[in-house]
Amino acid sequence: MVSVLSLWLPILLSAVFVFILSSVIHMVLKYHNSDFKAVPKEAEVLDALRPFNIGPGMYTMPRANDMKDMNSPEYQEKLKKGPVAMLTVLPNGPVNMGAALFKWFVFSVIVGIFSGYVAGIVLGPGANYMEVFRITSVVAFCSYTLAEWPFLIWYGYSLSTAVKSTFDGLLYALLTGGTFGWLWPMA
Repeated sequence: MVSVLSLWLPILLSAVFVFILSSVIHMVLKYHNSDFKAVPKEAEVLDALRPFNIGPGMYTMPRANDMKDMNSPEYQEKLKKGPVAMLTVLPNGPVNMGAALFKWFVFSVIVGIFSGYVAGIVLGPGANYMEVFRITSVVAFCSYTLAEWPFLIWYGYSLSTAVKSTFDGLLYALLTGGTFGWLWPMA
């Protein structure tokens, strides 16, 4: 058994590597630029919504309070009339990229902690590279990717967005597994 505390270096270093790779993916490769579509007549839509002063949060339109309301003729008519939408409203003003990037890094550290924890339970000091790689990369892959798919299922995310995010997660997992395999404690 290997303690998580003894894995501090691969945990932090894998998070740094993932952070760098994700920056390259989003700032250089830019294949996620097509994840969100522009709303037709965006200026008019924004002008129409502005008077409602909708606060930050997640919304659905039309919204039913419960299953009974969902089956009502009135609600069914609203669905037919449309639009049917889910809306995420952020605070007004520039996006705080510093805070978002910090949260992403912390998330990557947490993925490293869980990856190391699971491998540390299963493997002892001196485990070979491929054993460490296999376990930590699988845990990291699950951590980085599986939560994306319910958004496709329930919230209308596109298949291409889910596939691209899964591909990213595979790359992050390979980096994580490789870092742990490289820096796994010796016997």
